[in-house]
Amino acid sequence: MLDLVIRGDMVVTAQGVGRWEIGIQGEQIVSVGPVGSLPREAGRSIEAQGKVVVPGGIEPHTHLAHYISMHPEDAFYTLGFEEDTRGLACGGTTTHIDFCFIRHGIDFQRALEERVARWKGQSYVDYSFHVTLLGALDLDVFDQIPEAIQQGFPSVKVFTADLLPPHPKRESRRLDFGRMQFAMEKLATHGGILAVHAEDHDVVQFMYEKFRREGRWEGWNMHLIHNKLSELLSFRRTIEVARATGAAVYFVHTSAKEGVEAVAEARAAGLPVYAETLHHYACFSADQYKAPRGYCYHTYPSLKGPEDQQALWNGLIGDDVSTTATDEFPTSLDLKLRGKTVENVTGGNLGAEARMGIVYTEGVVKRGMSLSRFADVTSTNAARIFGLFPNKGVIAPGSDADLAIIDPSIKKRLTRDDFHVSDYSPWEGWEVSGWPVMTILRGKVIAEEGRLSGTLGDGQLVTRRRIDGAVLGRAAC
Repeated sequence: MLDLVIRGDMVVTAQGVGRWEIGIQGEQIVSVGPVGSLPREAGRSIEAQGKVVVPGGIEPHTHLAHYISMHPEDAFYTLGFEEDTRGLACGGTTTHIDFCFIRHGIDFQRALEERVARWKGQSYVDYSFHVTLLGALDLDVFDQIPEAIQQGFPSVKVFTADLLPPHPKRESRRLDFGRMQFAMEKLATHGGILAVHAEDHDVVQFMYEKFRREGRWEGWNMHLIHNKLSELLSFRRTIEVARATGAAVYFVHTSAKEGVEAVAEARAAGLPVYAETLHHYACFSADQYKAPRGYCYHTYPSLKGPEDQQALWNGLIGDDVSTTATDEFPTSLDLKLRGKTVENVTGGNLGAEARMGIVYTEGVVKRGMSLSRFADVTSTNAARIFGLFPNKGVIAPGSDADLAIIDPSIKKRLTRDDFHVSDYSPWEGWEVSGWPVMTILRGKVIAEEGRLSGTLGDGQLVTRRRIDGAVLGRAAC
């Protein structure tokens, strides 16, 4: 007898969208067939007619229990796995990828061991880590990239710019392009991918200097400092280094039309270049910085304008933007609003719980995104790009039984009561048409009707990450 059977008429499977039954035994999907093909007897049957059943969401960009560098005089950190993954579970996300920072004097092995130990048994959903190279590291550090890939951590992140002005208590995060080339060469040879926070260091730092001189230090000027030219220059320069080295590149939080266009051109040329955006960027603009609680909407690089929002949606619905993420950086409302200037407005976002529902509403309902494409940009593409596929990111026999069920009949204005993390959400007041009502992690229902039913420790470290050569060799998703 199967442990769990799910029957629905809008099930997004590897074979297409339609009336399917999903059979689950233990932690895996063991069968997917037409309605009526599986035995009626099961440990539990879920009738999902009228609902949308998709692969569990994969959030490829979170920062949990991370130091908040905007306030270097204070020891502030974002909320941890214990708190934020409650929201991930309730919002239909079953796996997320956080970061493990490599700084001067800390090698890969030590950093990974400490990060893994810190989170063992502390997450409601599955997780892994991108290895992040911070600053002008010794060249010997780069020799450890192949071993990290072998251990199941094939994605390495870098920053091409410092996000904030220099401060004696703030370390530089910027990796110069020579070291970026060196990292790309290692990754291209050993089966890894480079995730890039791409802004032009010279442009950003000059604009900080210029705006300070002009007395334009209010936080609502952020989009003029972290500007569109900065994204254009850094994206294109990074792509040319990738072309020269044969490396695959993933641009995190693409925010501007210029970034989308650069990625589209690279993909048209056959390069393995991928763009992530935030549903945050696609829904909010820089105009909202001046609104009450306007800095709730800020993350780096910055919000942009209406033409950029349109370009991001076009890329998501089409083929130029591969994934949606959040740059999840959860804090209290007081801490989020603590800063008022371009130097100290708290960056990051609190949006992972809302991601699936917002992308469904804004993409599928309002803009005609297909359900298959919705599954791609919320789960499948991230799984493929970061080596989780086919264990995750797809409803197919042999895959982990990670599922999200969305009820498209739910139409409401979101309130604080709809969320399970912190004391606010930037999505309060947003109108939605469709919302996650059940999340299943490896065969276990961990959230249902807005109530958490999972436990800490349900989430496990994913150690099987291997990126398919097709993803590394061309624009495959």
